[in-house]
Amino acid sequence: MKDKPQKAKPCPICGKPAIAEVRPFCSARCADIDLNRWLSGNYVIAGQPATDPDDFDEEEG
Repeated sequence: MKDKPQKAKPCPICGKPAIAEVRPFCSARCADIDLNRWLSGNYVIAGQPATDPDDFDEEEG
């Protein structure tokens, strides 16, 4: 049985067709825009706040 070729999903930044080299983006520029949004805190993952590593006692390991 042959698998059907999947349609390329559009770039999540600009909507152009994605290319394999930088999938799911259409260009390195859009990939960099996405990375910048993560690093600057524009994107967040819902859930409980992460535990601060400074809250651990050194003896707990």
